[in-house]
Amino acid sequence: QVQLVESGGGLVQAGGSLRLSCAASGSILSINAMGWYRQAPGKQRELVAAITSFRGTNYADSVKGRFTISRDNAKNTMYLQMNSLKPEDTAVYYCNADLRRYLLTDTTQGVYWGQGTQVTVSS
Repeated sequence: QVQLVESGGGLVQAGGSLRLSCAASGSILSINAMGWYRQAPGKQRELVAAITSFRGTNYADSVKGRFTISRDNAKNTMYLQMNSLKPEDTAVYYCNADLRRYLLTDTTQGVYWGQGTQVTVSS
């Protein structure tokens, strides 16, 4: 079994900062790309930032220059540093990982999601 657990969400004023964490645990062999997504009420889930196993990154235009994605491969953990937060950043933030895990005597590739963490930015 594999679990992704997000933490670090909360309520912050506009202009403030938050740091989200996503810890992957379980029978993991390796993690390829990881990403942060968000979903605001009444809107579709959208990609915020992604990072490869070699730490290549890409960002949504709306967060470039404000958010920084990073990962610690030794800890199977990903982070999202969010600065200069705006009310429009308010959403549930989900982490996502494309990984290979052990399955009995073999391995299997799959995409896994965390349960989400709420980020609320007040104006």
